[in-house]
Amino acid sequence: MSQLMYGKNVVKQLLKDPSRVLCVYLSGEDRETEKICSKNRIPVKRANRNELNRMTANGNHQGIAAEVKDYPLYSVDELVAGKHAEYGFLIMLDELEDPHNLGAVLRTADAVGADGVIFKKTHAVGLTPAVAKVSAGAIDTVKCAAVTNLTRTAEDLKKKGYWIVGADMDGQDYRDLKYDFNTVLVIGNEGKGISRLLREQCDYIVSLPMRGTISSLNAAVSAGILMYRITDGRFPR
Repeated sequence: MSQLMYGKNVVKQLLKDPSRVLCVYLSGEDRETEKICSKNRIPVKRANRNELNRMTANGNHQGIAAEVKDYPLYSVDELVAGKHAEYGFLIMLDELEDPHNLGAVLRTADAVGADGVIFKKTHAVGLTPAVAKVSAGAIDTVKCAAVTNLTRTAEDLKKKGYWIVGADMDGQDYRDLKYDFNTVLVIGNEGKGISRLLREQCDYIVSLPMRGTISSLNAAVSAGILMYRITDGRFPR
């Protein structure tokens, strides 16, 4: 199976692992890309901007697209085994639906050195071209696991020594925790928040103080603030 990815940063990141790239489409000159493709025997096809518009259903392709093998998914055990620091750190997304939010979460997960992102196989956004573009290449560097049941996955991770930290509006101040433990950060759906059964698995519920008139933050923004707080001090400066 393959899919079409587009955008300069996305294709540049893809070409770091040329074995996944089946073909590159260009609407103009790009000597660096053409050189990499030639070296790795990747076909380069010419397509004008209108053709790329039709292929991507989006005018934001920046004149370049690539047909690639589907993004790999990993098991939760593989994410746990790939721990980057003394304490493991995973992000669990409870039916996030906006590809821009998932892309932004992946980008921040890469920036903080998180071990992976877990989401549900159904009723949630997957690893799509829109997600790839917003992630600015992080879709290639952050391991993702798609599971059937998030609640059961949380239960299993607790048995493996992880503590589940949910982000919601009625929790304790996020700065009150030290996060000196293996952490699973749960981010809820953009409208409904964390589902009841998954919330019951949370060891802690944390909130971001809201001092203005807006009652909530964008899911990816909240996730970004919490990710940096959780990983603060885990890596040497």
